[in-house]
Amino acid sequence: MTEFRAVFDFHIAFTNGGELTGAGFRLDVPGEEVSADDVGLLLVRKLGLVMAGTVAVRKLQIVAEPHREPAVAVAPAASRRVIDVSHAIAAGMITYPGMPGPEIVDHLSRDAAEHAYGPGVRFHIGRISMVANTGTYVDSPFHRFDDGADLARLPLTRLAALDGVVVRLTGSQARAIGPAELAPYDVAGKAVLIHTGWDRHWATPAYGIDAPFVTAEATRWLVAHGAALVGIDAVNIDDVGDRTRPAHTGLLAAGIPIVEHLCRLGELPPSGFAFHAAPPAVEQFGTFPVRAYAVIG
Repeated sequence: MTEFRAVFDFHIAFTNGGELTGAGFRLDVPGEEVSADDVGLLLVRKLGLVMAGTVAVRKLQIVAEPHREPAVAVAPAASRRVIDVSHAIAAGMITYPGMPGPEIVDHLSRDAAEHAYGPGVRFHIGRISMVANTGTYVDSPFHRFDDGADLARLPLTRLAALDGVVVRLTGSQARAIGPAELAPYDVAGKAVLIHTGWDRHWATPAYGIDAPFVTAEATRWLVAHGAALVGIDAVNIDDVGDRTRPAHTGLLAAGIPIVEHLCRLGELPPSGFAFHAAPPAVEQFGTFPVRAYAVIG
């Protein structure tokens, strides 16, 4: 069987500073018809180069050569732990600048219950009024599209017990997250959780200003590589200044749910965990808060 390899020079600039160059590098490629951009993303993926920004490939040649892939060691599983990666909801809190905070009140207080039911019979029924985009929440396709799946029709297989992978981008000097920064990761069928560290600004005015975001090109990469769900620990998966919302549009059109305002992603391992973020099954509703968590081991 004929296999193909790319031979090329390259230069990579990283978003957290630093550069990497190489000459005469050889890399397996899927066929003869690959572009320099394709080879650049394959290089980042094969070498596991996180936080790669620009990738320039030069003097590209495609040659036919046999190659044998080395065996990959599998790390042992860790002991079972559960880590909450969602923000608690409190009365009056601001999630997205410009949207109102939730109103949390008594529908039936404990004193009123005891008065109605008798001495010692005390219980509480609360009432909450809030916009759907409160706390850590999931967007379904209905959020963006009239005929998209709402929360009640969104399959649980897209929301619960998903193999998770964390894309580490803390320390990046770039706001825009492009495909080169995702290329090292195997995202097929996985919950892709983008760890920027922006949750450190939660509940401060800085949270909504100049936050990191996923580009349109990175969105197309995630769709093409079969991500099951995409989450981020920032105010929006899109650039809030771009009103066309390309990341929401591309992911939700492909049926890929989005989880925004995650937190504590630094406590998760790079992979080897199950991710859960299932909302109530509300009909004709596109967004709702979730208790997002990861089960490790």
